[in-house]
Amino acid sequence: MAFQKAVKGTVLIGGGAIATVFGLSQFSQYRNKHGTFVNVQAAEAVTVPIKHDFPTREEQILALKTTREFDVLVIGGGATGCGCALDAVTRGLKTALLERDDFSSGTSSRSTKLIHGGVRYLQKAIMKLDFEQYRMVKEALQERANLLEIAPHLSAPLPIMLPVYKWWQLPYYWVGIKLYDIVAGSQCLKSSYVLSKSRALELFPMLRKDKLVGAIVYYDGQHNDARMNLAIALTAARYGAATANYAEVLRLLKTTDPGTGKERVCGARCRDVLTGQEFDVKAKCVINATGPFTDSVRKMDDQEVPNICQPSAGVHIVMPGYYSPDNMGLLDPATSDGRVIFFLPWEKMTIAGTTDSPTDVTSHPIPTEEDINFILNEVRNYLSVDVEVRRGDVLAAWSGIRPLVTDPNSKDTQSISRNHVVTVSDSGLVTIAGGKWTTYRAMAQDTIDAAIQAHDLNAGSSKTIGLQLQGAEDWSPTLYIRLVQDYGLESEVAQHLASTYGDKAFEVAKIAQVTGKRWPIVGKRLVSEFPYIEAEVIYGVKEYARTAVDMISRRTRLAFLNVQAAEEALPRIVDIMGKELNWSEQKKKEELEAAKKFLYYEMGYKVKSDQLTDSSEITLVPSDIERYKKRFHMFDKDKKGFITILDVQRVLESISVQIDEKTLHDILNEVDLNKNGQVELIEFLQVGISLKKVVDLTNKGIGIFPLYSEELGWRGGK
Repeated sequence: MAFQKAVKGTVLIGGGAIATVFGLSQFSQYRNKHGTFVNVQAAEAVTVPIKHDFPTREEQILALKTTREFDVLVIGGGATGCGCALDAVTRGLKTALLERDDFSSGTSSRSTKLIHGGVRYLQKAIMKLDFEQYRMVKEALQERANLLEIAPHLSAPLPIMLPVYKWWQLPYYWVGIKLYDIVAGSQCLKSSYVLSKSRALELFPMLRKDKLVGAIVYYDGQHNDARMNLAIALTAARYGAATANYAEVLRLLKTTDPGTGKERVCGARCRDVLTGQEFDVKAKCVINATGPFTDSVRKMDDQEVPNICQPSAGVHIVMPGYYSPDNMGLLDPATSDGRVIFFLPWEKMTIAGTTDSPTDVTSHPIPTEEDINFILNEVRNYLSVDVEVRRGDVLAAWSGIRPLVTDPNSKDTQSISRNHVVTVSDSGLVTIAGGKWTTYRAMAQDTIDAAIQAHDLNAGSSKTIGLQLQGAEDWSPTLYIRLVQDYGLESEVAQHLASTYGDKAFEVAKIAQVTGKRWPIVGKRLVSEFPYIEAEVIYGVKEYARTAVDMISRRTRLAFLNVQAAEEALPRIVDIMGKELNWSEQKKKEELEAAKKFLYYEMGYKVKSDQLTDSSEITLVPSDIERYKKRFHMFDKDKKGFITILDVQRVLESISVQIDEKTLHDILNEVDLNKNGQVELIEFLQVGISLKKVVDLTNKGIGIFPLYSEELGWRGGK
């Protein structure tokens, strides 16, 4: 009864606000109605022919070297840069793109994986009567709908639950979420709805029960960000753009305008990072789309220009899939320090984040233990006490740098909007800065519009609304069934290939190796617990992957899902890439070390390792460590780098350690950090640390655990 009254009250309280925003939304839709009708057919108006396949990287580099002059040169291979290249080339402009690392190697692969309008931005728009914020949310919701349409294999709607623990919050949040639906208008993915406490717990059983009064569920989109970025780049390449990763801009080229006597940017001096060769790329217009590195490129143009970008670091963590339902996310709208935390299912794992704090610009951002623990503590606040949220369950962690646009003197990044700005310098350098992943297409459209106007380029309007991306054309939700039936792939692997490559999944299946088993017929996995197969490495090289890091982080997403599984797959990945790219043994060794360094520092392996050792109250003495290492290697006969949990029990028996079954189970459950039944050396040493803790507690009379080791001289028990 109380719940029904609250809902009725909610309707009454929210009516006025909803009517106001509804009117505003209708006015906005009316104002843009003509533009909408024009843009519906935008993709069909593309007259530029699309190639069946994209050129090789070597062909792209040759095009960059030999083309006399491009209309547009884009610097930056993130979502916005690739979006600019696609927008320009489909308008008929001769287009080039340079990325000094890999496509999506920066911020674009380190997002929350959401395609959304921004619920919190709408809240700010209403509370502050800020029409610009409202307009940004409106635009983002339109772009959300378009992105879900043009890449359905890489994206999908996702219901997100907002749990409510105070009765007065129910009408407040309900009004806000309903306004979100209304602003989306006809492009609303699905109408939001209110849940009773019992229904909320049925859909999200891990939720904290005490004081829960109900929940509200709304819909946003979710995607595979790095693969989406790559799809944009590959689509631009198929339309004729000369796109190259590992092509670094060393400096901007300038010429003197004979009419005005002013210097004008006319291209860039570049270096092929893989070969070291330098060459010039000439262009009528140069676009700076470098995200957090916006100001460094602007200073190539003018050393005195003030900064317009204030970088903000956002850390995310990945935890096992059992922390969340398969198809329901969670939003914490007000964390302990006022930030917003999402808790979402992604690639059969659970992603949680993000933090938001000022940072320095770097190509290699590193997640900190402080940020990881902040996220874990916020997750604990919302999950049931029956669910033990453990530091050891963090399978991967990363930090991404958001390129927020702000006053250079501002330090409060939490209140900064992600509105984008397009500027044109006196020398003609076009810069696009700020914005968000979801609005990359609109940002690209505004940028190319500005470039056309500033440089008097001969091109029409944007044609990217409704323009399908690589893999989308013949994709269907049941495509994976054909892969199973036609090629003999495992169902899980087939679903993964279909959702990653779309209609290009058949090209991957065709090169999949025979397993030699009755089933599956083809498709050798890189690691047993993930559906990535060896054929993807071969295909990844075709997709411009040139390093092992490219393969584990952006062609596959192993590094973002489980750092230890990624490390386990590395030797095989390097071997396959070595054959495809003719690497020497020395080069293969360098790639292996570089990838391990990437996992260690940028994907959270270091903080996990540090947490294992630094947080332990008792550490093993060197002699104990040597004994444990000796036993570990004795059971790791194949030098795989891990032993099984059964092996651990045998090791303990071999050194005469006697421990009750429950205590041993608890210890093993804690140290098997990646939850795959495999215990690595560092985890095995943690077993020893845990056993010594048990002994110490027992001898202090805190616990009663029968434990004895004759070889190591441990005694415990009462």
